[in-house]
Amino acid sequence: MAAFKFLLPPLGRRILLPAARRAEICGCYFSTSCHRNTKFYTDPVEAVKDIPNGATILVGGFGLCGIPENLIGGLLKTGVKGITAVSNNAGVDNFGLGLLLQTKQIKRMVSSYVGENAEFERQYLSGELEVELTPQGTLAERIRAGGAGIPAFYTSTGYGTLVQEGGAPIKYNTDGTVAIASQPREVREFDGRHFILEKSITGDFALVKAWKADRAGNIIFRKTARNFNQPMCKAAKTTVVEVEEIVDIGAFAPEDIHVPKIYVDRLLQGEKFEKRIERLSIRKPEDSTAKQKKGDNVRERIIKRAALEFEDGMYANLGIGIPLLASNFISPDITVHLQSENGVLGLGPYPLENEVDPDLINAGKETVTVLPGSSYFSSDESFAMIRGYVTTQTLIFLKKEKNKLRQWLNSLVFLPNVVSKYGDLANWMIPGKMVKGMGGAMDLVSSAQTKVVVTMEHSAKGNVHKILEKCSLPLTGKQCVDRIITEKAVFDVDKKKGLTLIEIWEGLTVDDIKKSTGCDFAVNDQEIPIQLSGVSQSKGQLPMLKAVKAEENKKFRERNDRAKVMDYEIKLCSRAL
Repeated sequence: MAAFKFLLPPLGRRILLPAARRAEICGCYFSTSCHRNTKFYTDPVEAVKDIPNGATILVGGFGLCGIPENLIGGLLKTGVKGITAVSNNAGVDNFGLGLLLQTKQIKRMVSSYVGENAEFERQYLSGELEVELTPQGTLAERIRAGGAGIPAFYTSTGYGTLVQEGGAPIKYNTDGTVAIASQPREVREFDGRHFILEKSITGDFALVKAWKADRAGNIIFRKTARNFNQPMCKAAKTTVVEVEEIVDIGAFAPEDIHVPKIYVDRLLQGEKFEKRIERLSIRKPEDSTAKQKKGDNVRERIIKRAALEFEDGMYANLGIGIPLLASNFISPDITVHLQSENGVLGLGPYPLENEVDPDLINAGKETVTVLPGSSYFSSDESFAMIRGYVTTQTLIFLKKEKNKLRQWLNSLVFLPNVVSKYGDLANWMIPGKMVKGMGGAMDLVSSAQTKVVVTMEHSAKGNVHKILEKCSLPLTGKQCVDRIITEKAVFDVDKKKGLTLIEIWEGLTVDDIKKSTGCDFAVNDQEIPIQLSGVSQSKGQLPMLKAVKAEENKKFRERNDRAKVMDYEIKLCSRAL
């Protein structure tokens, strides 16, 4: 057998060679990179003045949290035009990227969420702006993959929707017809599930907001301001980072650095940071209670029933809207770990007035607190948790509030427009009329391990059906819903057989449910009365439910035991856990 021996050249890596060939071959392999020393700036205009017209720019932030506001101000002054901006959303009308929309400097947005930015929505629907709407987790992964040199990847997110099928409007004509539509995605099957091919994203420039940097160029982020900033650092030819403070080399322990200096080309210490809060949410001292608003009874009834879906030790995702109402009714005897898609695990209640931190928000852009043992991470890491095997429950809530659709997610909680008999969900756009974007909803319903529970008002105004034979609006998820909870009834969803009525509020009949439901459903023969609240029905307490599925009885009794310890008084202060 030939003898082998390791050689260790002065530079490079060790090479395994046969001893007989050592005299014939002498060499080594090593790699180099271009010279990359971080350059420091004091003027944001100087840091971005060479960005040309038509550039693709990655812009960090989630809502207004962690946005590079000084660098955006620099772009505003340079007047660069024709920008393709890759950002989760576009700020608000008069702050963040919303400023560049007002001056018409942006040609195309690649985003997941339009939200309440009226100018963003107006320009898109009027044909002035191209918008490539992408599921939030897919957007984060496309950016991460671009920074890792991976050209494309397969994901289950978006299968069975316009994302996969193509035809989603990217640009409208002035008459409302579609000028540019999205292209269909390649589909492959792995282990019996369908996945679509998504291409990675890279940029000419990345504008990033970090908390601190050292003089070598290493950076760290603060709390939920990390979000999209971390993966964007790595996915652009030139990365420009603005920070609040620059410290000496050695001030950071090497293991505490979030992004190493090799990714940071330019560094700016911002002169000032406004750090606007999009939705200031605070709680008052424990003895303060909120006045009940009109419509709260219906919402409260749904939320309390939905809270019984939580199980001890569950990891759940909280998204846009009013998620802490549900967590307010979690039994104190169980522990539920609340995750928010913008990069936090261990959410607590709303802060007291003196605890408000603009760098700590939930996915609804509301100010929050965290509990002991919590952690922060980037958006790509957050959706890796969601798509993988971590979150186990999804609740979806539908409500129209102040003429705006509001979406909240518990492990998944949405605002669906409609749900179909076989579990299809639609909640992100009405073509040509209203577009809010899918946000993280498509990612949240795509995991095969997640139970999706839709909580919604049974009908719209005028008794317009929202539970239908088939969804006519663009889908958020295909056959993804497992249970529907309304103020009138609870249905289980079978992907092949359809709906089965399992609970009905006392005082209603099956015929009442049929009249307010836009499709047929099965009903089990036996009716077993149960009480949700475990308290007297007097004084406005919740009524009893009737179970119409005998085999569910044991589970319902267990839930009833948990429900007995709930406090049903609506408070501004949410216990969260």
